[in-house]
Amino acid sequence: MSECEGLPTDDSASAASSMEVTDRIASLEQRVQMQEDEIQLLKSALADVVRRLNASEEQQAMGSRRGPTKARPMIATLPLRPTVNNGTILPKKGSGTLPSPSGSGSRKDNSTPANKRFLYLPLSTVRRANSNEHVGTLTRKDSGDKGNRTRAGSTGSNSSGKRSDSKQRDPVFNAGMRRVTHCKEEGYVKMYLKGRPITMFMPKDQVDSYCLEAKADLPSNKLKLDWVYGYRGRDCRSNLYLLPTGETVYFIASVVVLFNVDEQLQRHYTGHTDDIKCLAVHPDKITIATGQVAGTSSDGKQLAPHVRVWDSVSLNTLHVLGTGFFDRALVCLAFSKSNGGNTLCVVDDSNDHVLSVWDWQREDRLAEVKCSNESVFAADFHPTDCNVIVTCGKSHLYFWSLEKGMLIKKQGLFEKQEKPKFVLCVTFAENGDAITGDSSGNILVWGKGTNRISHVIQGAHEGSIFALSTLRNGTLVSGGKDRRLVCWDSSYQQIQTVEVPELFGPIRTIAEGRGETVLIGTTKNFVLQGSLDGEFMPITQGHTDELWGLAVHPWKPQFLTCGYDRQVCLWDSSSHQLIWTKSMEDSAQSAGFHPSGAVVAIGTQTGRWLVLDTDSKDLVTVHTDGNEQLSVMSYGPDGNFLAIGSHDNYIYIYAVAENGRKYSRVGKCSGHSSFITHLDWSVDSQYLVSNSGDYEILYWIPSVCKQVVSVETTRDIEWATYTCALGFQVFGLWPDGSDGTDINAVCRTNDKSLLVTGDDFGKVHLFSYPCSQFRAPSHAYGGHSSHVTNVTFLHDDSYLVSTGGKDMSVMQWRIV
Repeated sequence: MSECEGLPTDDSASAASSMEVTDRIASLEQRVQMQEDEIQLLKSALADVVRRLNASEEQQAMGSRRGPTKARPMIATLPLRPTVNNGTILPKKGSGTLPSPSGSGSRKDNSTPANKRFLYLPLSTVRRANSNEHVGTLTRKDSGDKGNRTRAGSTGSNSSGKRSDSKQRDPVFNAGMRRVTHCKEEGYVKMYLKGRPITMFMPKDQVDSYCLEAKADLPSNKLKLDWVYGYRGRDCRSNLYLLPTGETVYFIASVVVLFNVDEQLQRHYTGHTDDIKCLAVHPDKITIATGQVAGTSSDGKQLAPHVRVWDSVSLNTLHVLGTGFFDRALVCLAFSKSNGGNTLCVVDDSNDHVLSVWDWQREDRLAEVKCSNESVFAADFHPTDCNVIVTCGKSHLYFWSLEKGMLIKKQGLFEKQEKPKFVLCVTFAENGDAITGDSSGNILVWGKGTNRISHVIQGAHEGSIFALSTLRNGTLVSGGKDRRLVCWDSSYQQIQTVEVPELFGPIRTIAEGRGETVLIGTTKNFVLQGSLDGEFMPITQGHTDELWGLAVHPWKPQFLTCGYDRQVCLWDSSSHQLIWTKSMEDSAQSAGFHPSGAVVAIGTQTGRWLVLDTDSKDLVTVHTDGNEQLSVMSYGPDGNFLAIGSHDNYIYIYAVAENGRKYSRVGKCSGHSSFITHLDWSVDSQYLVSNSGDYEILYWIPSVCKQVVSVETTRDIEWATYTCALGFQVFGLWPDGSDGTDINAVCRTNDKSLLVTGDDFGKVHLFSYPCSQFRAPSHAYGGHSSHVTNVTFLHDDSYLVSTGGKDMSVMQWRIV
């Protein structure tokens, strides 16, 4: 049988079918080498077992020669393995005798025959022959008792049976899916992700001093949420209000934003752990209720949907309602008006869309009822009767009466009026009549205390009416899919109309502002402010689809975002204003500024990439490489090369001239067996390091598109940036039990003191840099409710910018 026969066909081998023959052979040779390494480890482990058996037999023989003595556990004759301290093994010098297979953490087992403990030997570890690398495991018992750990004996590296016990043991750590070993002789750390070994060589000057079990420090700096860009109007309603403080309140992701437009200041309520879907303001205009969806914590636990009632002045949480009662998410919230706002009605997103009424101050549920099998879009208390609630949604309008702990339903009767497919919004006239807007574009008025129509405004809008609001002066304002805002007097005659520009999208919600001003939230995630006679200007805007691309200007307080909504946006981080936006033909995936700041390159999902002028946003050039998404666009520090990491496993290299305006292809770097995830350039622009989807770290000379395999060449290279998630300087950022895909983005400060990551659990983590200790501690920050797709520090390290994937938010954090 040849060396290549019988090899397992896994992803990396099958991916090689798209490579040239030489690459395929190289891939197969790599597999063979890994298998040989594994065989070597098996031999080594077996030799260690035999040695231990011989030692225990000798000791037993010596004991029998001495005659009968008091029974003494064998472990007492052997030096104890170092104890586990916070998950790290503290080594002891070898003393010429064998280490015990059981450490002091499991003394209750110390009468167990030694050979029974060898079941825990780590036979799956890949090891390089004849290196002084020591391997061991910490296996966590399935009983869930975190403190009770069994530890296997360490296996030595020499298969000859001789061992040098005078050398210090190199410690080993195991973290569920991840194990870390340290080889002092060759100066590397090896980490395993999904059982795959990743060897990371340390700089020469750290080889002698490096200690794997040394504790890393928490960073002295922290992050403070400074600004949130974006608004969730696309799929949420009634989520925009003006408070008496002059602050506009709305939400995006898991943050409620209180934005004072005049002073250009934001405050943030961050009590939620996942997407907020609804918001209600108490009649006192201070207390606010917000409801969130069910979520999942980073350790896989389910987080229940719930309502949080909080104080908008102090931002303190007052009450948490319904944990364990609600299902999936909360879709509607409203405070009662006439009884001092003592009750709160809530509709969840369960199959039955349960309507419940709460005494929120006592956290007591007063009543509950199945509302509808269909979607519910709005629920509100009658302004003068706190026992009447109106709900509406798909094919229904219900009037509910709260009587003796029961909710009694009366269905709205459409009679001669054609029943709309959706009743989308409800408000109340000054006289107590209910007013609804529907998908047919009609406004219907329902007489107070009845379930019958008293007045119809047929064809009030073209298409659906999404929002109705009764202003302080009694005027009714309606808005809808046709982007028109229409005012009606008390007898429902049209007073005036204004059309919102198409750029802003259909009107989703309407709120009364100060004086004559009106606030509008749109389905394209704009918040607009204006008057009914004048024009509307955006006070908040954001992306409308998944967000991945993020780049910072090399010397200005600016950053650029781009995403699947085909919008490229340049933002000013000081004024928090949008400088410009440009529409593209393709969904955008990545971006990178030229070191001069004159141009920025945008990578798309189709293999096409383009370069834009930073000042004018004009197109400079367009190229196409492959037909898959381009995950990384990175210029060399000297500005003479552009590296493009693609999902087709190649890195495309372009020579750049005329300050980023002229591009000529140099070639492509071929060698990865999976898609490119991250790229970094050396300070002198001579080298490139890349990570791929199968956890490879490869080094390149980009000017000739050649791979560098010499460890001595690469280990001391100084990198201009650090965005790669795999490498000796950053391996400590990987969390326990990671499957290798949890960390989406990494960034180091320009002063090389901090490291930040964005993960799949909506968290931003701040570490000290370098982060080359196992299980490095970090400060964790919530706010995003989706995977954090990108993180990067501004050019002067004053702020951090993070992007949320499906939550479409951009968050700016101040470093304090």
